Amino acid sequence: MKSQDIVVLLKLISLQDQEMEKGGDRLRAESIGGDPYSVRNLEALLGISKSEIGLSINRSVSSGIARRDNDLNEPRPRRKNLFDFIVHGVKFVFPASSGSMQRGLPTAFAAPMLQDLLVSAGSYNYVWPYPEGREIGQAIDPLFKSVPEAVIKDEHLYEYLALVDAIRLGNQREVGFATKHLSLKLLHR
Repeated sequence: MKSQDIVVLLKLISLQDQEMEKGGDRLRAESIGGDPYSVRNLEALLGISKSEIGLSINRSVSSGIARRDNDLNEPRPRRKNLFDFIVHGVKFVFPASSGSMQRGLPTAFAAPMLQDLLVSAGSYNYVWPYPEGREIGQAIDPLFKSVPEAVIKDEHLYEYLALVDAIRLGNQREVGFATKHLSLKLLHR
């Protein structure tokens, strides 16, 4: 697996969430070529090349974290398998370490949708480096370089990736909160 595989899988889940909220017809109308799950549409939304998205989907299907829908041949993440990998493996396979203070987009529990879940005393906020960001914090490399641009367009994806960073970076208490919240978002749909 590569780190962008997690980004692609979480984007697919975000699209499923949006499909439930908006309805499939509206989501298809907003997508390139009418197919929100096409590699062309995913390329436009994520800033990851079509070939890399295709390879990512193939790796995810081969590993059992995703499957191909039998009727539409669309990639479908296996939410439970992805959840288990994020909770138990992502911090070891794709470890995060904090860098220097930079301008960027808040991540982990500093992300706008998560900042009220947990209060940490005396720690800096974490950010994905992004020149147009309005926050200053300790820099964390995102799972893929285009993550800041991708999450600006998709608050579901932003929340999922911020939770992944909370798991990658957090202490035991923070990881527990992030795991519980991710479980509610990912598994109870």
